[in-house]
Order: sequence, then C-alpha cells, then structure tokens
Amino acid sequence: MKKNIFILSAVLLLAGCTQETQNIIGREIQNWTGTNGVLDIYAGEKLVNRFIKISKLSTAHGTVDKRNVRPYRFGYGYLDLNQNFKVDEGERKVYFEFSDYSTSYVFYESPY
Repeated sequence: MKKNIFILSAVLLLAGCTQETQNIIGREIQNWTGTNGVLDIYAGEKLVNRFIKISKLSTAHGTVDKRNVRPYRFGYGYLDLNQNFKVDEGERKVYFEFSDYSTSYVFYESPY
C-alpha cells in the first residue's frame, strides 16, 4: 500500500513539473545510473576520433555566473584509437572537450 502511494505521489509530482524540469530530472537520473556513450568526431566526412564508455557529456557553465553557458562540451571516455568500440591495450581514459560551434560530432549509446 505504501509503495503504491509513493508511486502515485511521484507521478503526480512529475506531472505538475514543466517540461524543462522533467528533462532535468531525467538527465539527473541518467547521470546517476550511467550510460555507455560513444562520441564520434568528424573532419568533413571522415571520422577522426572516437571516444567510448562515456558516462555523460556536460555543457560548460561560467565560473561566476552559472547561468552563462559556455560554447563547448566536455567529458571523460576512452580514446578508441582503432575505432573498434573496444578498450584495447594502450587505450586510456582521457578528458576531452569540443566546441559546439565548429565541431561535427555524433553522441550515441554504444551498440555493443
């Protein structure tokens, strides 16, 4: 009974939130549970870098003014040198960042 009341309360609470608030809650849950993301970076039509096992991409915010969104994204993942979707010997976890304005990229959940 208590479980049903809790679930009903959570559903009603979410229904009363704006779409943006629901999106923020969804991202927080996803960030907490983790993902298995892949980031492909392109130069023209050529795939030049692939990062795998990314838990999340973050948008940079201003240091003083948190509402000031910076024009780049960042995260941590393994640089997949041979682009085979596997962490091979010598492929290490790295920090990366890329511009939202000038970088052609695709971020998706790993198919493997």
